[in-house]
Amino acid sequence: MIEVQDKQLEEILEDAISSLSINKVQLCSITKKIQPKNPVCFFEAARQIEKDRVFWTSTNDAFSIAGVGNAYDISANENRFQHMELKWKQVIDQAIIHNSFDVPGTGLVSLGGMDFDPKKDRTELWGDFPAIQFTVPEYMLTKYKENYYFTINVLAKKTDHPIQLANQLRDTERFLLTPIKAEKEKLRMLTTKVIAPEEWKKTVKKATEEIRHTSIDKIVLAREMRVKLNKNANIATILDQLLATQSNSFVFAFERNNNCFIGATPERLVKIENKQLLSTCLAGTAPRGKSETEDRQISNQLFHDEKNREEHDFVVQMIKKGLNKYCVNVHVPEEPTVYPLKNLQHLYTPVTGKLKAGYSIFDIVEQLHPTPALGGVPRNDAITFIRDYELLDRGWYGAPVGWLDSNDNGEFAVAIRSALIQNDEASLFAGCGVVKDSIPEAEFEETRIKFTPMLSVLGGES
Repeated sequence: MIEVQDKQLEEILEDAISSLSINKVQLCSITKKIQPKNPVCFFEAARQIEKDRVFWTSTNDAFSIAGVGNAYDISANENRFQHMELKWKQVIDQAIIHNSFDVPGTGLVSLGGMDFDPKKDRTELWGDFPAIQFTVPEYMLTKYKENYYFTINVLAKKTDHPIQLANQLRDTERFLLTPIKAEKEKLRMLTTKVIAPEEWKKTVKKATEEIRHTSIDKIVLAREMRVKLNKNANIATILDQLLATQSNSFVFAFERNNNCFIGATPERLVKIENKQLLSTCLAGTAPRGKSETEDRQISNQLFHDEKNREEHDFVVQMIKKGLNKYCVNVHVPEEPTVYPLKNLQHLYTPVTGKLKAGYSIFDIVEQLHPTPALGGVPRNDAITFIRDYELLDRGWYGAPVGWLDSNDNGEFAVAIRSALIQNDEASLFAGCGVVKDSIPEAEFEETRIKFTPMLSVLGGES
């Protein structure tokens, strides 16, 4: 691989086009290093060219990807993980990739997500989000530590003229890399509607009865809040606010037509970099205190709370068992720590290992999803209850979202603390773990707190 300079763009495209037969196309991926650019400004600039956008930031790792347009889409229905892995390998094998940088998230990268439960009946709410879909953006900005990279992914056709195509790509690149700041005017909520609160509490009660009389230990139930805004939401502005307020989180946005699934989740499912794997167990929740003293008291109560520790241990044991199948040198600390966020704090345990040869990040995602923090214990029985009795179509909420590259690096987080925005309306989602002694009113209050991160950036209060 050679480092790509602008003058080489025509040569790369000419070689790709000349090798094509009629009615064939060639995916070309071309990466270069650039001067620092704000990923949110890049994302905002893309609004002017009316293409779908994607955004991903791991705030703790100084890592961001902002993507524009769809050079290639991969979707599936049956055997979704196996099909996606096979198709992704085919895309990599057939693509021409010019990337001289050994940097995660550069070169050929695909970003996307999937349904929480592919067997759940779908509703119109998630109509623009396939059961599983990953997109290779046409233009992509990657920030890795202190360095920035720009990638063009173009689907070249036999009828394309290499010089004209190169000039078109450069024109769009210049436009996207010209600084454009997101508008600063904040949104206001005009109305909020909690969907079926009393029915939801009855479902919690039914879940506790199911747990007492069956082998189920835990069932996670989610609910929805619908809000009306004073104007169409500017997604870049919301991203800016999430980045400013939700530290220790993965900030994401997946745009499809006029819908955008956006959030700031603290829960990593899996990260793989150079075959080194990291998964995190995040379960057990409490609010932050209004003072340092109160915050420490709440943190200490959370750490010693039997219900929360039990809920957390469900997740730890499941992830440890799952990773032992695909990894060597699996390490799990003996006790959790308390992980602070702006509005909430959680019990947290990291799990590390090294991926065995012959396995991919899709194997890990399939093994771990859904964790007990989003589904329940045992998994299949809990999911069946959720499928039969939960009052909403989760869609991509609570499911893995993330990215993977052509060098076997990737990262997925669990899409909680999120909202599906549709112009001047939004659906917000929050869930909680129900066990045999759960009290419906207390669980309702826990989910109310979990709405806070998204409510705060949409102009509302908890």
